[in-house]
Amino acid sequence: MSNSYKNTAELYSSSPDETQSLGNKIGRLSTPGDLILMTGELGAGKTCFTQGVLNGIGSPDHVRSPTFVLVMEYKGRIPLYHADLYRISESAELDSIGIEDYFNSDGICVVEWADRFDYLYQLEHLAIQIDWDRSGPSSEKRRINLTSKGLRHSKLIDDVIDSNSRKIR
Repeated sequence: MSNSYKNTAELYSSSPDETQSLGNKIGRLSTPGDLILMTGELGAGKTCFTQGVLNGIGSPDHVRSPTFVLVMEYKGRIPLYHADLYRISESAELDSIGIEDYFNSDGICVVEWADRFDYLYQLEHLAIQIDWDRSGPSSEKRRINLTSKGLRHSKLIDDVIDSNSRKIR
C-alpha cells in the first residue's frame, strides 16, 4: 500500500462522552495492523479517546494508563495494544519493549506520546492530536485533528467523518 495517501480532518468535542464516541467509531472501523499515533497535553483526552476505541472493538475492559507497564493488551473482536511512551526518552528503550512487534500484528496499536519518536510517523498510521479548545467558556471542549498516512488510514478518516459538517457522528 502506498504511503502517499494523506487525509486530514479537524473535529471538535464538547465533552469526554463525545471524545469517547469518536474513539468508539474508530474502534468499530479498525482492522488488524492499524496504527494510531496520539499526541496532546497531559489530561487532554488521549486515554479517554482510547477507552472509546476499546469499547468500539467490543471490550468491556476499562483502559488503564500503561505509563509504568508501557504496553497494555486488551481483548475484543480484535486485540488492542495500548502503549504510553511518556516515560520513554531513547529509541533503545523503545526497542527494548518490542513496540514494533505490535505495529503489524493481529490487532490495533494505539501509541500515546508518539511525537517523542519521529520515525513512527514514517509508518502508515492515523495520527490524532487532541488539544483543549480555549475559544469558549467550556473547559471540556477539545479540538481533535486527524491526519493519515497511507490509503487504509485515509479511508478510515473518510468513514469516520461527515464531510459536510465535520461533526462527530
